Amino acid sequence: MPDPEELARQEIDALLGPCGWTVQDKNAVNLSASRGVAVWELSFKTGEPDYTLFVDGKAIGTIEAKPAGHSLTGVEEQSEKYVRGVPFGLPAWRSPLPFSYESTGTETCFISRLDPVPRSRNVFAFHRPEILLAWHENHALPQSVESIGDYANRKGNFLSRIQHMPPLIDDVWPPKPQAIMNLEQSLRDNRPRSLVQMATGSGKTLLAIVLSYRLIKFAGAKRILFLVDRGNLGKQTLGEFQQYVSPYNNYKFHEEYIIQRLTSNTLDTSARVCIATIQRLYSMLRGQELDEEADERSVQGLESLFKEAPPIEYNPAFPIDTFDIIITDECHRSIYNLWRQVLEYFDAHLIGLTATPSKQTFGFFKQNLVMEYNHEKAVADGVNVNYESTASRPKSPPRAPRSTRGSISTSGTA
Repeated sequence: MPDPEELARQEIDALLGPCGWTVQDKNAVNLSASRGVAVWELSFKTGEPDYTLFVDGKAIGTIEAKPAGHSLTGVEEQSEKYVRGVPFGLPAWRSPLPFSYESTGTETCFISRLDPVPRSRNVFAFHRPEILLAWHENHALPQSVESIGDYANRKGNFLSRIQHMPPLIDDVWPPKPQAIMNLEQSLRDNRPRSLVQMATGSGKTLLAIVLSYRLIKFAGAKRILFLVDRGNLGKQTLGEFQQYVSPYNNYKFHEEYIIQRLTSNTLDTSARVCIATIQRLYSMLRGQELDEEADERSVQGLESLFKEAPPIEYNPAFPIDTFDIIITDECHRSIYNLWRQVLEYFDAHLIGLTATPSKQTFGFFKQNLVMEYNHEKAVADGVNVNYESTASRPKSPPRAPRSTRGSISTSGTA
């Protein structure tokens, strides 16, 4: 009967295949068998990593296997020793090797030593070989820029490019400028999750639009996911993204970048922003169609439809690096129980926007509250109107939506 570590390797082998890796024994190595090859127990100067990962014939990382239930905390120190012990003559993209994983087959941690602030993070599965190679090839020292247009031509990955962003165009309408600057700082610090608490009506959606635009234009974010509670809110959000006018070049958002509202299981790979409900994402990962009625229900009303839904498994059609950033609107409604696994499937930075966070919300976002802007503060700033001042007034007819201006000094709310 296999021992616990051998069982873990069997689980890891089964996961490596769908992620694009061919597993080989060190006594029968053929590095041209596929673009990504994982070789068991090659001898390094500092020991034998359980797997050495090769892309296009050159070593790029390692995997250290541990039995199920074994804590992965501290195992990255063992990986650090291995990646620095690349033997003479072994073809490698660089030494020390830039990437390493620690895995039990059911839990996996990953670290990129190319990040400005390297940290170990949990990932749902392994990255595809071409992604690791792209990260290696895009790695570069920060470059100085002389104009706004130069930012788009910089080399470097997302985390290195975000270290040097142009200043936010100043604005007198709180709290968006401070919230955006705080979020960008949290990303520069490589914090995996960030939470913004803003009063209802104070402009959470516009904040997300401005942040998304800056991260795509100046930090090279590949794709951003904006999660809404119901399908009809997705239509509204799409309209607000489309109306946004850049203060840098006067183009509308959709004139520069493709925005997709997901209404089927097909992801437009050229889209830079995707808008969807979390139940839509769940169905896509499960490879199942979602009827329109379920897409229009609030997450809180879906328990009867999904109460016995099976857990998510790796779907090769949607690699874990599909999104760089996931923004959840009113995140307190949608990130627990069944829905939490949707967010944790993707290797993305999570940003939560909510007016009423709970203890669960703070816990999920690792207590990283980057901005707090409550109703009282919004009233004091003239952003919102006091509840008491409107309680006795007759209701006014609905107003037509205002355009979302490029400058965040617009007086509309999102």
